[in-house]
Amino acid sequence: MMELVSLRCVETAEIEQAGVRWANDEGAERVGKRPETSPVHFAKFARQWLRFLGVLNLPGRPTGCFDVQVAEFKDALEERRLASTTINTYVTRTENFLRWLSARCSDLSLVSVYDVDDFLASKHDARAHLLTISGHCIALRAFVHFAEEQGWSPPGIWRGIVGPRIPMYTEPPAGPSWVDVRRLIRSTQGKTSGDLRTRALLLLCAIYGLRVSEVARLRLEDFNWRSETFSVLRSKRGGVQQFPIQYEVGEAILDYLRYGRPRCACRHLFLTAQLPYRPLSKGAICSVIQRQFNRLGIQSKHRGPHSLRHACATRLLTKGSSLKEIADFLGHRSTQCVAIYARYDRRSLRNVAAFSLAEIL
Repeated sequence: MMELVSLRCVETAEIEQAGVRWANDEGAERVGKRPETSPVHFAKFARQWLRFLGVLNLPGRPTGCFDVQVAEFKDALEERRLASTTINTYVTRTENFLRWLSARCSDLSLVSVYDVDDFLASKHDARAHLLTISGHCIALRAFVHFAEEQGWSPPGIWRGIVGPRIPMYTEPPAGPSWVDVRRLIRSTQGKTSGDLRTRALLLLCAIYGLRVSEVARLRLEDFNWRSETFSVLRSKRGGVQQFPIQYEVGEAILDYLRYGRPRCACRHLFLTAQLPYRPLSKGAICSVIQRQFNRLGIQSKHRGPHSLRHACATRLLTKGSSLKEIADFLGHRSTQCVAIYARYDRRSLRNVAAFSLAEIL
């Protein structure tokens, strides 16, 4: 459709034009024909293939008046060895603020705390969640503090950036019950490559409570089958944590490696099922697990990998693990992050309520 006789740089506009020709094509290659979606599908697969070949010429991002400052801020965050997800979030939220600010002024030396207040007010007017606004405050406080150290902005502004007060423990952890977790795992008894991959993903998230980014980063060399352990690069606390390979988890991963994982040079554990083979992204892992929730009709406020992490923590608590043990197991910095599970452990609360004071009185 694109009449490529040799590899050359291809523009996105050229792909879109070829997609229209593909929608109107009457050739023998067309098994089915849906003109309304064909251009979209054609462009999707063409971009993936041309990006894999390294010949896709993507349009550059529009340059802004604060690009240099954002780049230096990102470098400073990387020097602090923050998690890549945290860095991307801070940078994205800072760019969001600076893009809004550029309509007012083009120099950080003119910024005041009132500009930040107005920006946050615009987020509130757009009905952003309190947690989202709080996240913007954290990112902007870090950026403005860095800007002050560099001499770009007036001193003391970052002290006035205070996020909204968010009540703690307003609702219980939004994870499925352990009965539903068992249903999820039992539903992947098939032998197709998709079932084998889904089963291994579910077990890693439910048994070990791994974050989706930690699962996506797993590599073949992280598993030591001789010592029956595997290593996880923690996303937030940093460092590497070792776990014993539980029997069912090990069997599920071995089945996936033998019968489900594509044969290729990529060293990541979980790969896409279609060419070009590449590591499974965080978004793709979330989609795989959410589809399994929806297929079984499991009622849960959240239906992704993180909900299985909640279920894992709740299960550990009901089995008698201490908050410190749960925090260490899940890779948290402190027990404050897991205190919510103790608050909603109704079995323990009932035990406390049943305590008799007869002997004391």
